[in-house]
Amino acid sequence: MRHQSPSSWAVISICIAALVHLALGFSIEFSVDEAHYALYAKHLAWSYFDHPPLVGWIQWPLVSLTSSEGIIRLIPELLWVLSALLVYRVTVEIHRLIQVRNAGYLTTSLPSANLCGLMAVLAIIAAPLPHVLAIGLLPDTLLAPLSLGLMLMALRWTRKDQFTIADWIITGLLLGLAGLSKYTAAFTAFALLFVLLASPKKVWITKVGFWLAVAIALIVISPVLYWNWINDWISFKYQIAHGSGGAWAWRRVGAFVGIQIACFGLLLLLGTYTFLRHCLHSQKLILIALLSFFAIPFVIFATLSGGGSLPHWTTPAWFCLAPFAGIGLAKAWAMQHRLVIRILLIGQLLICLLGFGFVLAGGFTGSAVKSNPIADLYGWKLAGQKAAQLAQANKANGIAVQNWTLGSRAAWYAQPLPVFVLDQRQDQFDLWFGQLPAGANVLLINWSGMTFRSPVGGNLAFEVCEPLDSLEIIRFGRFLSKFEYSLCRNWQGAGAAR
Repeated sequence: MRHQSPSSWAVISICIAALVHLALGFSIEFSVDEAHYALYAKHLAWSYFDHPPLVGWIQWPLVSLTSSEGIIRLIPELLWVLSALLVYRVTVEIHRLIQVRNAGYLTTSLPSANLCGLMAVLAIIAAPLPHVLAIGLLPDTLLAPLSLGLMLMALRWTRKDQFTIADWIITGLLLGLAGLSKYTAAFTAFALLFVLLASPKKVWITKVGFWLAVAIALIVISPVLYWNWINDWISFKYQIAHGSGGAWAWRRVGAFVGIQIACFGLLLLLGTYTFLRHCLHSQKLILIALLSFFAIPFVIFATLSGGGSLPHWTTPAWFCLAPFAGIGLAKAWAMQHRLVIRILLIGQLLICLLGFGFVLAGGFTGSAVKSNPIADLYGWKLAGQKAAQLAQANKANGIAVQNWTLGSRAAWYAQPLPVFVLDQRQDQFDLWFGQLPAGANVLLINWSGMTFRSPVGGNLAFEVCEPLDSLEIIRFGRFLSKFEYSLCRNWQGAGAAR
């Protein structure tokens, strides 16, 4: 590594990881969330039931040109590369903030800024979960670079005597785009406000630029507000219920913390611990305020995890923690703790590579369909094409599934047929395809990884369902899953299908 500078190795590392992502992205089909957000691009709207619209809008150009999963996945890959580069840049800026002279002497001795940036990038590359968001576009994939961009503007605020109008405009645009990405961008906005409050000598609330930034942010997110206003605020109601989860339990909080450590790795924790112990001396209040870009969302999600949460929700927060961890790791490296860093880095990279191999292989050999999460990534393209053929041959009114997670892939791979979800839960499919009319005949898809009883009899059911065909999914000679198709006639639950 002595033949290249740390900045060169950071770029090389990012490029190697990006090539691995691209290889995997062209090898597997869409996951349930990817298909759902790709359908956003097929059904452009001011906003959507479960998320703001940017995750759909940004895919629209490619989705309108191609259905290739690999090409559409160029978008999350570019966002991941941008996030990694911003991690490097933010690390350098924090390094510059710490290395200030007070009373004529250097308050803190640190390794070079470029080495700190390299360590931050390596910590992100060695974290397993961010690779998932680099391959599949989720709202968190968008929020990560936008959060880092706001963090960069916060650092710019701490360095300059005052913001220019251009600085405020950029800040307002970043806030607005973050709001168009995910509702949890509000946590990032609070962190930015914390940095502003941590600089008491700088007047900002009376500045025209500040209110201009607020106005720009509100204008950018106005499509979300307008759409929710004309749709009885259903998105906000859903998110409040979704975030609160079920009955609160401490064991879920413990499980959440354990899963977070497994998903993002000990390397980030080691670097953060070293930073807090050895580097948090000068500019302490400002640095603590900057750490809130991680702390605020993480603490809120950890608290909410008592009722249930998903591990990837904290990904933008971990990206914002990486610069501090990079400085801490560089400091630990200079303090001769190199063996521990090497072991953690190599160990986490091996876990990532094993995960890539696990996905490509289709899961563990001999595992049951329901215990093999990778089985969900294969077979939906063939299943959707077969469903479209059977529906057309039998003159069905559309395709039906019994859970929304089955509907996204069915709707994407069997386009343009409507897909109806046979439950009483309101979701995006109601807005796209409406309710299943009384007396309708549909092609029912049942997947072996999530089986349901035949919807026959009762008030919310068909008069009869006749088996038509089946499709087995085989990968490398191993059975992964099975799709079963039935023609269901005379829907009896008009007005209640959700």
